[in-house]
Amino acid sequence: MAHFAQVTDDNKVLNVIVVANDDCGGGEFPESEPVGQQFIASLGIPGRWLQTSYHGNFRGTYASVGGWTYDPVADVFVAPPVEETE
Repeated sequence: MAHFAQVTDDNKVLNVIVVANDDCGGGEFPESEPVGQQFIASLGIPGRWLQTSYHGNFRGTYASVGGWTYDPVADVFVAPPVEETE
């Protein structure tokens, strides 16, 4: 299975979905990303979708919602800062 994160114009992660490997051309990242993006668009789901790795094999770590962002310069997903407790 392939995973795709919906990213806003200001690089916040809104959602993460699963796409079957066959719907990504059965290939490996990065070749699978544009095929998966086309599949998501064909379903009528709007937005910018970037492939993320469940095992952290690319783009740093697996994207998640709740304060996660995408750093386009480093091409990685970034966890929200950890709040310190006293």
